[in-house]
Amino acid sequence: MNKPAPKLRPVNYTADTHRGQPVWVLEDPLQLSDKTLILPPLLAQASTHLDGWHTLAEVQANLAAQVGVTVPLEVLEELVQSLDALFLFDNERFAAQMGEVRRAWRAQPARPPQLAGRNYPAEPEALAEFLDGYGASYPKGDDASWHGRAIISPHIDYQRGGAVYAQVWHQAEKAVQAADLILIFATDHRGGLGSLTLSSLPYATPYGVLPTDEKLVATLVNNLGEEVAFGLELNHRTEHSVELAAVWLHHALRGQTPPAVVPLLIGSFHHFVAQNGHPTQDEEMMDFIATLVEATRGQRVLCVASVDLAHVGPAFDDEFVMDEARRAALVAADASLMEAVLAGDEERFYREIAAVEDANKVCGFSPLYLMLRYLNGRGEGAISGRQIAYQHCPADELDQSLVSICGLLLD
Repeated sequence: MNKPAPKLRPVNYTADTHRGQPVWVLEDPLQLSDKTLILPPLLAQASTHLDGWHTLAEVQANLAAQVGVTVPLEVLEELVQSLDALFLFDNERFAAQMGEVRRAWRAQPARPPQLAGRNYPAEPEALAEFLDGYGASYPKGDDASWHGRAIISPHIDYQRGGAVYAQVWHQAEKAVQAADLILIFATDHRGGLGSLTLSSLPYATPYGVLPTDEKLVATLVNNLGEEVAFGLELNHRTEHSVELAAVWLHHALRGQTPPAVVPLLIGSFHHFVAQNGHPTQDEEMMDFIATLVEATRGQRVLCVASVDLAHVGPAFDDEFVMDEARRAALVAADASLMEAVLAGDEERFYREIAAVEDANKVCGFSPLYLMLRYLNGRGEGAISGRQIAYQHCPADELDQSLVSICGLLLD
């Protein structure tokens, strides 16, 4: 009883209802169990007191002081057992399960496509017809001759963003086919603040496997250290941002042998914005980009930023609906951000988002910034580019919320 209760790992809490009653759903970002824990509000609040420092009796007392209700100790003990069963504590059970899951992950020949058969067809012939179908509504002509430095592509589902994907990837086909190396800078939706996460596995699509540049990955891991580089490696298992770009990349090859691909999952810049900081103050991050620049010199590198732009409206916890005036204002705000990206101006891009404290919740904030930082570090001359497509995608049934997406090409 005098021993501190175990420490809860970082988990996601989502409000929901169950049989007409309010509940909280606890989700493990690492997904070490296939089960989900649903808790009544009082026990969900109790779980937040499990910090590894306080005994259950102290948790009981602190909770009672906070909400005026005394939860029986046996109920708190059952809560601890339920959380431990799902490996949600930072303890030996978690470490052992983490090791088993990581070993199983690395034993695979490639990272299997998670969305095949759901978001897109799992058979290559059907997939090709499906993706080509998104481009049928606009004239192609001879516009697939671009040879540039970077593609900005969405990571929203194909059902909403397919036309934008189709337009930008069609024009990028020759560049994809000519590249020695493709670097994918992608949003890590489950990542840590400023996290940089590599993968030990190549990505597979219904077309086959996109090979990984193992030498480059080893160089980058040596720079970051294994604990940092692979600490969130399991996020690659279900993260859709790399996968949805990788499928279009493989499609753009049109049967040619794939170049080497290195995907990088990048966590949030929220801490920089909230603390009036800046990514350049993160020595580890800047050293990583410098190492990436040096390790890829002399190669024909094509960068891909797999990103969405704004996430606004009630579906994203805003207290307003996206009416006509707000949509027009968003078009202007996004246009200014895209102008900064097309000019290769990562500092303007950062300042514009930070100035409004990322009020529009730009999902590609960190990947776009770091990709521009990398491109400018290569010293290949001024960046310019063009906008291929821009779209608002509905994000709720009443069309009061939206996600904005774009397709850009950087020369």
